[in-house]
Amino acid sequence: MQLIILTKQLLHECDASLDRFYKQRELDASPDFYNEVKPHADEVQTLLMDWKEQSLWWINEMKPKYIHPVQIDNVVDAMNQFVVQSFYKETSKKRFTQSIQSVHYTLSFFLRHLEEGDEHV
Repeated sequence: MQLIILTKQLLHECDASLDRFYKQRELDASPDFYNEVKPHADEVQTLLMDWKEQSLWWINEMKPKYIHPVQIDNVVDAMNQFVVQSFYKETSKKRFTQSIQSVHYTLSFFLRHLEEGDEHV
């Protein structure tokens, strides 16, 4: 059950990062790295590490056919990058949005498997 909650929180962060990116562009703002960016990135990093640990355990136990540990690693790496990039208006829009879409797809797919009846979650 905790893994489902963590996955939903990460999906929410994908949406929040996209919103933050457009807001920063609209405001033409530059964030304070140590007071805004780093605390938020550290918070998401903690969430990602918990999610990764539980996800890898779940994959090892349940052995789903279409979900693999490398996908979990890719989500963690991409999110660590785009959460920080979302604060900066100079970020490439195309690459940034594609990265979020990719992570969102993987998380949604993973969540669907979690919710579809594995009572061990």
